[in-house]
Amino acid sequence: MHRVAFLVAAACVAFPATTSSAALGTFTFDGGTKKERETVVAALDASSFDWSLLPGSIVIHVVHGEPSRSIPHEIWLDADLLHSGEFAWGVVQHEFGHQVDYLLLDDAERALLLHELGGRDWCYSVPGLAHNQYGCERFASTFAWSFWRSPQNSMRPTHRGDESAAMAPAKFRALVARLTSRAATQGAAKH
Repeated sequence: MHRVAFLVAAACVAFPATTSSAALGTFTFDGGTKKERETVVAALDASSFDWSLLPGSIVIHVVHGEPSRSIPHEIWLDADLLHSGEFAWGVVQHEFGHQVDYLLLDDAERALLLHELGGRDWCYSVPGLAHNQYGCERFASTFAWSFWRSPQNSMRPTHRGDESAAMAPAKFRALVARLTSRAATQGAAKH
């Protein structure tokens, strides 16, 4: 995988607009220095999730002073956060976890995940809840921790109530594998 990350990082320098590999999927950078882009690629490479399951391209906007966030097919990452190197990897994976939610899950699967992960609402249809009361945030944080189990992961839970501790990592990975294999099969059938 490290060779893949090197080749993708090299492609980011040579061809900064779009990056693609079988393991990492396809994404386009909007802004960001070579080092910031390499941090994103390294974060994706560290994860054991197969990003190529994500359909279409993801646009990664690297900006200063904006909080990291996602909408379908787009991610905004704070350039200053990316300067922290490996510390940022968990946040990058968290935002890509939202892409898994947006692009591979349906409402019934989200309802199942809300039941399994806890939370009061899936994703901001009820305003004013705490971050950890939204199932989509619990999903993205648990996703980042479950697919990159490193002590360096900023999404690593520090106590049982953390949103990334919502489900045991092995159980979570198995559930995600089941849900994403269904989505990949249905996606292949449409083509």
